[in-house]
Amino acid sequence: MQYFNIAIDGPAGAGKSTIAKAAAAKLGFIYVDTGAMYRAMALYALEKKISPEDEAEIEKACSQADITIVYQDGKQQIILNGQNVSEQIRTEEVGNMTSKISVYLPVRKKMVELQRQLAGNANVIMDGRDIGTCVLPNAQAKIYLTADTRVRAARRMKELEEKGNLCSLEAIEADIMERDYRDMHREHSPLKQAEDAVYLDTSHMNPEQVVEQIIAIARKQGLCLAVP
Repeated sequence: MQYFNIAIDGPAGAGKSTIAKAAAAKLGFIYVDTGAMYRAMALYALEKKISPEDEAEIEKACSQADITIVYQDGKQQIILNGQNVSEQIRTEEVGNMTSKISVYLPVRKKMVELQRQLAGNANVIMDGRDIGTCVLPNAQAKIYLTADTRVRAARRMKELEEKGNLCSLEAIEADIMERDYRDMHREHSPLKQAEDAVYLDTSHMNPEQVVEQIIAIARKQGLCLAVP
C-alpha cells in the first residue's frame, strides 16, 4: 500500500506543530512531531548534565536514550527510557538545547531512522526542519511554513503567557533569530526550502486558514481522501 506523506518544514515559532496537528486531525492522518523526538534527546542530555559542545558524549548518549512514540486517545506521547516526557520537553531550556545538539550527525541519524519507519507504515503529516529535504524527500506534498520574525515571537510569547510564564517579546525574538541562524547554517541537514516545496507565509493568516491551505496543497498533489 502506498501511504501519503505530507512534509512541513520551517523555522522556529512558525506554528508548524499546531498546524500539522490540526490538519492531521481533519485528514485522519497520524501527526509525527519530529521536534518532540529531538527535544527528548535534548532532555536526556540535560538530565545527564552533558554539555552541548561535547559531541563525543552526545554521540554516546544517543545509544543510551530509548525514544519512542505512542498514541493515546489520538494524541502523540513521547516516551524516553520508559517515561512519558511529553510535558517536560516543552521548556525553553530544552528548546535551546535541542537546537544545539541537533547539529550532530549521530543525533540526526537516530531520529531519521525512526521517522522514516513511521512514514512508511501510515499516512502521516510530519513537521520539522529537514523533513522535505532529508527525512522524506519523496513525500507527495511538501510545504515550507514561515512567518515574520516578530509575528513568530508574539505567537510564542502568547503560548508562554497562557502557561503562566512571563517573558519579554524582544528576548523571545532574539532567541528565535539565533535559532534560525543555527538551523540554517548547521553542517548536517540545514533548514532550507525543498525545491519542490510550496512556500507558505502565515504572517497574516489564522490557523484555520493555514490548515485549509495545507489540505488544498495536498489535494493538488494527489490526495484523494474525503475531508469533512
